[in-house]
Amino acid sequence: MARVAGDVLTPRSLGFFCKVLLTTGAWLGGLGGSVLASEQLVSEPIVSVADVAEDAAASRSAEAVTSPTTDLLPTIDLAQVTSVNELDDVLPTDWAYTALTRLVEEYGCLEGYPDGTFRGNRAMTRYEFAAGLNACLDVIISLTGGLEDSDLETVQRLQEDFAAELASIRSRIDALEADVVTLEDTQFSTTTKLRGRVFSNLTGVTASGDVQAEGINVFAPARDALGDPLVRTITDDPEVTFSYLTWLNLLTSFTGEDRLILQLAVGDAVAAANDFASAGLFNTFGTPFTAQQGGRLEDDVIIREAFYSFPLGDKVFVTAGPKVNWYRHFDNNKYTFLVTGANSFNSSGGTQVNAVDRGAGVVVEWDVFDKVELSLGYLAEATEFLPNSSSSDSSRGLFGGTNTLTAQLEVFPTDDLALRFLYNRTELEANASGFVGGAASEPLYGFADDGFGGPLDGATADTFLVNFDWQPADWLGLFGRYSYGSTNLSAITPGRPDGEVNAQSLQLGLAFHDFLKEGSLATISYLRPFDVTDGRDFLISGGGDGAVQEEIEFSYRYPVTNNFAIVPSVYWIGNANNFGDNPDIYVFNLQTQFSF
Repeated sequence: MARVAGDVLTPRSLGFFCKVLLTTGAWLGGLGGSVLASEQLVSEPIVSVADVAEDAAASRSAEAVTSPTTDLLPTIDLAQVTSVNELDDVLPTDWAYTALTRLVEEYGCLEGYPDGTFRGNRAMTRYEFAAGLNACLDVIISLTGGLEDSDLETVQRLQEDFAAELASIRSRIDALEADVVTLEDTQFSTTTKLRGRVFSNLTGVTASGDVQAEGINVFAPARDALGDPLVRTITDDPEVTFSYLTWLNLLTSFTGEDRLILQLAVGDAVAAANDFASAGLFNTFGTPFTAQQGGRLEDDVIIREAFYSFPLGDKVFVTAGPKVNWYRHFDNNKYTFLVTGANSFNSSGGTQVNAVDRGAGVVVEWDVFDKVELSLGYLAEATEFLPNSSSSDSSRGLFGGTNTLTAQLEVFPTDDLALRFLYNRTELEANASGFVGGAASEPLYGFADDGFGGPLDGATADTFLVNFDWQPADWLGLFGRYSYGSTNLSAITPGRPDGEVNAQSLQLGLAFHDFLKEGSLATISYLRPFDVTDGRDFLISGGGDGAVQEEIEFSYRYPVTNNFAIVPSVYWIGNANNFGDNPDIYVFNLQTQFSF
């Protein structure tokens, strides 16, 4: 079908032709009392009989511009189909899918090509238009028993009576088609959506006295001349800081059930509380999760996540990629999600359960029963803030560096109670100095050597965790975690035995729904992030003087709008760095959240 615009012959697609046929049939069928249903056309663009006539006239007038011999495409045999599903290139998301389905399956007046395609976006010849129109008109006439002259007069009268409305509809359809063309030409993608969050943090930290911390600084541990962990003293409070973090998510789906996720991150924060931390405790106590740079460098855009997820049947979901986020799949808790609930590094997830935040590998999630889910995952370290990820290094690869194997059983005894039982088996790689520890060393906090200042060949660790959240009332929630981890250290120096460090952690909390405003959430969380029960002699940092660090954290998320929230938080830290005589530390943070 073609429409003349000036001296230019503009072809119509087969998809548009289907809408014309179906609308024409609805008009004529309605007059003859036939079974041609038109209720589905209410929400669809309307093309009138007058429009068909106009297009036909326009096609005739175009003969002076384009002759039949030059317009005519090579003849291709068509194949009868009985279901639109037989057409491989017709999808439910196509704008003319409903029209095609009815014309093929209800009226049987459209055909496909022998290769099983419809080619709905290809321009058609007038011969093809005439053949399709004739076939469908035959069906209409057979269903209505033919049209009397009075019926045709009624059609003509209706066209005249509603000429202005039909002209308006045609104009709107033309404008809509032009807008669609513009959108198709300028849109970013037909399959990808952009989502994002922007956080800002106004942070102040103060201590009620001088703070002891192990190590030369927060990254470098050392032993003194006597072989004891080197201890430094911090006398000054850090300055008030104002920082940001942005996550941009590109979410793509090809089937509607799968998803390809690419997350970009950029920020400029180094949390002020890190000034008080022992070596290896960077971004632990008193640190809002979103007070970070995103990567290793300030204002440096990095890829934080890159993975593809897809279903296998009805009960299994698989995620694989070079940067899979471990926390999307394991150790979740409705009251410790960093955006809406408890929001520090220590309270938003278990402190001992995983050495690999983002890694290369695969996670399989299986809905075993109605209220039982099993998740299994293997990830090799690919964390964005480490200088050299092991998974992409040919000398270490997927199995030679730091990696973790995780199994989690999640049970929902009731709609308001969730229980999670998790096990981690971790291979820990020693750093260039022969120490095990730092950002990718859980269940170990701090740094460890062979107990005499000598290097390690690495370590293996086993960690067990129980995690729960329970909402006994509409306004009240309870949550908590307990974990126990054992780290086995492999000494390099001949004659020195291997070592072992055992530790546990605890979190208990209360949550208050709709506090002061509907949709808000207030949380209070008590923490013991790293309680060393055995092997403190192997710790160059993190062991302190044998005391146990404690924290109480309060956060309150107040949603101003659907896309903007304010989150004030207050953290109290006692026995910081596991030193019993360290003063109390207080952290005050005001966060804003923008989402789009």
